[in-house]
Amino acid sequence: MQERTLKVLEFTKVRDQLIEHAASSLGIDKLKRLVPSTDFEEVVKLQAETDEATTVLRIKGNVPLSGIHDIRAHIKRSVIGGVLSSNELIQVASTIHASRQMKRFIEDIAEERTEIPILMEQVDRIIPLANLEESIRHAIDESGEVLDSASDLLRSLRNQLRSNEARVREKLESMIRSSNAAKMLSDSIITIRNDRFVIPVKQEYRGHYGGIIHDQSSSGQTLFIEPQVIVQLNNQLQDIRVKEQLEIERILTELSAKTAEFESELQVIVEVLSNLDFIFAKARYGRKMKASMPRMNNEGRIALYKARHPLIPIDEVVANDILLGKDYTTIVITGPNTGGKTVTLKTLGLCSLMAQAGLQVPAYDGSELAVFDAIYADIGDEQSIEQSLSTFSSHMVNIVDILKKVDFNSLVLFDELGAGTDPQEGAALAISILDEVHNRGARVIATTHYPELKAYGYNREGVLNASVEFDVETLSPTYKLLLGVPGRSNAFEISKRLGLNERVIDAARSHVSEDTNQIDKMIASLEASKRQAEIEHEEARDYLRQAEKLHQDMQKQMIEFYQNKDAMLEKAAEQAGEILEEAKSEAEKVIRDLRKMRIEKHADIKEHELIDAKRRLEDATPEIKKSAAQMNKKTKKHTFTPGDEVKVLTFGQKGTLLEKVTDNEWQVQIGILKMKVKEKDLEYISTPKPVETRPMAIVQGRDADVKLELDLRGERYEAALMRVEKYIDDALLSNYPRVSIIHGKGTGALRQGVQEYLRNHRSVKKIRFGEAGEGGSGVTVVEFK
Repeated sequence: MQERTLKVLEFTKVRDQLIEHAASSLGIDKLKRLVPSTDFEEVVKLQAETDEATTVLRIKGNVPLSGIHDIRAHIKRSVIGGVLSSNELIQVASTIHASRQMKRFIEDIAEERTEIPILMEQVDRIIPLANLEESIRHAIDESGEVLDSASDLLRSLRNQLRSNEARVREKLESMIRSSNAAKMLSDSIITIRNDRFVIPVKQEYRGHYGGIIHDQSSSGQTLFIEPQVIVQLNNQLQDIRVKEQLEIERILTELSAKTAEFESELQVIVEVLSNLDFIFAKARYGRKMKASMPRMNNEGRIALYKARHPLIPIDEVVANDILLGKDYTTIVITGPNTGGKTVTLKTLGLCSLMAQAGLQVPAYDGSELAVFDAIYADIGDEQSIEQSLSTFSSHMVNIVDILKKVDFNSLVLFDELGAGTDPQEGAALAISILDEVHNRGARVIATTHYPELKAYGYNREGVLNASVEFDVETLSPTYKLLLGVPGRSNAFEISKRLGLNERVIDAARSHVSEDTNQIDKMIASLEASKRQAEIEHEEARDYLRQAEKLHQDMQKQMIEFYQNKDAMLEKAAEQAGEILEEAKSEAEKVIRDLRKMRIEKHADIKEHELIDAKRRLEDATPEIKKSAAQMNKKTKKHTFTPGDEVKVLTFGQKGTLLEKVTDNEWQVQIGILKMKVKEKDLEYISTPKPVETRPMAIVQGRDADVKLELDLRGERYEAALMRVEKYIDDALLSNYPRVSIIHGKGTGALRQGVQEYLRNHRSVKKIRFGEAGEGGSGVTVVEFK
């Protein structure tokens, strides 16, 4: 990929933003070298690894990538016999610890049945060097200080140091507390010069203490003297310090040698952590942009839905659908300047570069992009004073270079093609260049304000006209891309809105040919039709998504029902068995009483005693409560026919009979679902009267169906609680047994408020956090009474 293309399409700025999401210098180094790949298999793998990391972030929220250091130089120096410093060794230990944490973290997620094969492949390469880490941490603390526990000799030497220092201080403190000290000393303190204990003595009393002068003040009035009485003690201290330093050097040498033994394992750890930091930086960046993973192809197809320019803030950018490479391979965007045509070019170019670099793109799920061998862009005013080139000449230099290299697997972006010269010659040249690139099979998007190119798309197969919408009322572009609608001039409308005299405008119109006026009217009509079609298409897509969601929810509920059916039957059987056992026990007791009565009274049993015994036997017989379905079945007899409206008793839902499948089973339509139901589980409602059928469109309101989950992420606290209150009421009216409320993790304030409200709701049976596959602590599952 050309470096110039990366710069023109601002991929370098995306890379700079991406670097901010790296956790270590290892990841930053790898991200700085990030460039788009032209190998299809590699791009697919890059996208897959980013998607896996995104899944991990969605489940866990964050990744333990702290404590990573670039220890490659340390490893190399240890291998050639160098001695690592204590700080370098603690960096080695910290990196080993980070690798072990990351390995355990990824393996735990995989055990939760989350498919992350690429990440698992990475951490499987890590060999946990727990012994080396423990050896280093046993000898060195986090700040890089060698600990007393590093060796018995070091502990002994440091004990001696502390003991001797205490003796030196004791002697010096007795000197500075003496009666003459206030007169002879500049200050009553003990200080250190050249690693030896000294006291500050006034110049005139230098001979009183004897010993060695180590330093003097800037004024020369104070001398820092080591008194004669402690010279020997200081010498002993110095000797112990030398031995201490030698022992520290021996310990560091030993640890450095141990580090060298694990060179290959440490190199693998560095490489794996670098890759993981790189992958999760891409995922964090995608999450920040609210991006999605595009499907990749090597057939030149592009389908971006609601694509946004990655470098424009989300609350300011206008999202557009960009389709190319299926029914047409060239798009010509016409219309006036300042309409957002260049932004459209850059959005497509930058999204393509990002996708080929393994980054997710700011577009809806289901978007698709192609892997191109090259992306060429001629965008912006590239007038060069240094090279004495005009704007037109600079563009032509770039275009000539593009035409030398472009082929069928290229994406070409031309901005204001043919601009900067005579309009007629520029338009002719633009048409010729477009023909050349189009005929080579490349994917092309070109912008122009030449009216001659409006007819270009109608005269050539595989070419589509497009424009960017302009709002004449506000005199500003809406930046909405209109595919299939050529741009039109708005000069007359704008002039009229700005107050130009109507007579002057009418005179200007007379200078424009009738054909041009007709074309402008046609374009205006096309724009209006296009807008209406897009609105209706978006509404239809919303209805389809809601229907698919409802279908999935109902299928899920049915699966849960059938999964629990056997358990429910087993439980009922157990309860029935218990009831029968109780009845048998009671019957046996009655029989025993009768026998006892017969023996005691010699069969002289009175009638009322038999009646009482009979009543007790009847009471022991278990009473089986008949279900409402059975009651209704006995009270209502009906011969079912196709078209009957029925109630499916097992689900409590209304449906329509379609056809009889077997002797005792019917196929029933329940909403959008068709299922087989036994006749004994059906209750007749009515037979609809035949009515005259006429074609008509039924549009269901988008709020007619209550979803099984409520997403509160991004909501303000008060607004979120109001939505929860309304949603719970709707769910109860829909007879849902269970719903989910997605509040995210965040600070926990929204989660706490939602759960507090639910605990106090009279219809809520219980609440719990979601399972690992349901969103974890970012979701609250509500079960109703």
